[in-house]
Amino acid sequence: MIAEELINQMIPPLKLYDTVDKALRWMDEFRVNELPVSKNRKYMGLATESNLIELNDRSQTLEQVQLEFQDVHVMHQQHFYDVMEAAIKNKIQVVPVLDEEQDYMGIITINDTLAAFGQMSALQGQGSILVLSMPERDYSLSQISRLIEEENTKILSAYVSPDEVDPYSIKLTLKLNTTDLTRIIATLERFEYRVTAQFQDSTKYDVGRDRLDMLFKYLDI
Repeated sequence: MIAEELINQMIPPLKLYDTVDKALRWMDEFRVNELPVSKNRKYMGLATESNLIELNDRSQTLEQVQLEFQDVHVMHQQHFYDVMEAAIKNKIQVVPVLDEEQDYMGIITINDTLAAFGQMSALQGQGSILVLSMPERDYSLSQISRLIEEENTKILSAYVSPDEVDPYSIKLTLKLNTTDLTRIIATLERFEYRVTAQFQDSTKYDVGRDRLDMLFKYLDI
């Protein structure tokens, strides 16, 4: 699942000419601690409750206050794992989404990421989800399929997305019809495919569950 599929259409961005009072009222209405601010379709940063609540003059506009997290966002084609990571790393409840032109598209809330995780976990009963990272030049679904099928496992679906860390690499998300990935992981790693995340029953490799645990821990703060 990618970021643009999770955009919350019910939460509009604030504008620089909006007041601090309006921003705080919207945060209360939408039950979030931050809201995005845009200008001419460009993302300007997040207005945060912790910053605005301290201001005495709530009639001043957002153009007059310090916006935060100007560089924090995800691109619309990034995996929802990346949304979770951005929220956890920056301790924010909303993550802005941009397109290739760096234009603001919308935001994803923590609840949206939890809902996405729930959908992925629902698939877990039918098997497992495995995420691989590899140089684009090394991508061969036929070879990967052969390696997996040699372990008596079938690929039920596959999704390719850019690797935001390395522009020359891609991420491959696979849904498999097994819950035991131990031998498959060993085989793929032997052929130098890097496993970056997975969803399955309890295992020391379960990066996805670790991220969710971190997210729940953050929500409890």
